[in-house]
Amino acid sequence: MKKVICVVEDEKAINDLVNQYLKKEGYEVRSYYTYEEASAHVGDDDVHLWILDIMLDDKSGFDLIEEIRLQRKDIPVIFMSARDKEFDRIIGLEKGSDDYITKPFSPKELVLRVNNVMKRVYRNDNNRIMVDGYELDEEQRKVFDGGKEIDLTTKEFDLLMMFIKNKGMAFNREAILTNVWEENYYGSDRVVDDTLRRLRKKLPNLNIHTIYGYGYRLG
Repeated sequence: MKKVICVVEDEKAINDLVNQYLKKEGYEVRSYYTYEEASAHVGDDDVHLWILDIMLDDKSGFDLIEEIRLQRKDIPVIFMSARDKEFDRIIGLEKGSDDYITKPFSPKELVLRVNNVMKRVYRNDNNRIMVDGYELDEEQRKVFDGGKEIDLTTKEFDLLMMFIKNKGMAFNREAILTNVWEENYYGSDRVVDDTLRRLRKKLPNLNIHTIYGYGYRLG
């Protein structure tokens, strides 16, 4: 899932350049050229970062960050400005910005600053895996579908992770028992089919194939 960055800059050439470099880095970018355009989207709940120019027509990025903070207190904000003044930096920090970059700047430097902020703020997201439209947090052992958590049992989650970590590899029931239930399991191997049936019911879009006469494969 791509992280969304909103860029607010009234100089089209700069806005387009920032947009280009951030998209190349793998982000989804939304460009706004006026205060009013950006103000209409401060409540968007799928945005991960705002990059704000300080000077915006008759208002400023300082005004805009106040609007953003009223809607979402924790979303990171980076200011960019042609004015290299310590006063502006201090105001930016007081308003709750996460970084400040002075024009003219290297687009590569901006990308590095963006990456650093993203890693710091969304570090727990690095544990998440996407598979067939589902989002998995391996560390917290949680599965989400469109933001809604899906309740899995311990063995259902273990079975799912085994397939994900070995995507494209076929497993027979004995191998699955060894990997998920471990060697000290003495019950029927039908427990594999039963657990997989429940997993498929809870995650209907999961692309697990049945290999008749052998076993199962993800992807």
